[in-house]
Amino acid sequence: MTQELINLRTSILEGRYQDALVIVDELEGMSKQAILRNIQSFLLRLLIHLIKNQVEQRLTNSWAASIRDSIRQIKKLNLQDNKTAYYVKSDEWQPLLEEELDEAIYQASLEVMDGEYEDLELADLVNKDRVIIDAHKLLNLTYLYSVKELFSAVNKSLAELPGGKEWETSRSNKK
Repeated sequence: MTQELINLRTSILEGRYQDALVIVDELEGMSKQAILRNIQSFLLRLLIHLIKNQVEQRLTNSWAASIRDSIRQIKKLNLQDNKTAYYVKSDEWQPLLEEELDEAIYQASLEVMDGEYEDLELADLVNKDRVIIDAHKLLNLTYLYSVKELFSAVNKSLAELPGGKEWETSRSNKK
């Protein structure tokens, strides 16, 4: 990126504005790719915890916090600077989810049931369609709620996951 900025400066100083615009387009593309990579890393973390939840049929405070934070970070990253457009539109998540799912299963296999399953065994156990549906439901909240309101909305969705009612009850009892 540093070289691109040097080239941009040189192009402007030399009056080569068309070359400068090409460099600006390249920089915009690089920026968008960096944002999408960050979104995908939070998407991976989200999927890992949804897989653990599905297989173990429980929800821990730690998993809930990780899911909530992943959704919050995705919301913040996905909203473009103009605050009216998104990098990933609500109907564009499917390929990203499918792309990350196998890696999420692999990483989750290291933790689910204390590593009891190899990744291929876990892949057979996981209802991939259900994981993607749950992820879509959570991701859709990012289009409906502000960052501040998202906490409560995600908690309501978490209560609907396997073990979610018990998790919600244990949280209520601690208050």
